[in-house]
Amino acid sequence: MTTQQLVNKWFDVWERGDFENIPVSDNFSHTSPFGTISGKKAYLALVSLNKEQFLGHDFIIHDIISENNKACVRYTAVKGDFRLDVSEWHYCNNNLIEKIIAHYHIGEIREDKQLNM
Repeated sequence: MTTQQLVNKWFDVWERGDFENIPVSDNFSHTSPFGTISGKKAYLALVSLNKEQFLGHDFIIHDIISENNKACVRYTAVKGDFRLDVSEWHYCNNNLIEKIIAHYHIGEIREDKQLNM
């Protein structure tokens, strides 16, 4: 399976709500603005406890750039009127995802960081 096919499988599994079958290694880690979750079991436990926040999204894939065992994906997650623009790096090995590093904005921009227009 190519890296791009593996990334596509990741999103397909999430859209179906079949999170227990995500194609990740046992030592999978996921890093986001919320921190790092280490281990497949810990990640699945977190998702299971927070299904409302994790499940039910549709994904609009804007770009996938893949090379060897890594890919960069830019997408929008959509659930009702909620939209989240995300860029992620997926690192793969032996047809499984070993690590994802996700970048997205999770809050308001501090007043001292706002641009003057």
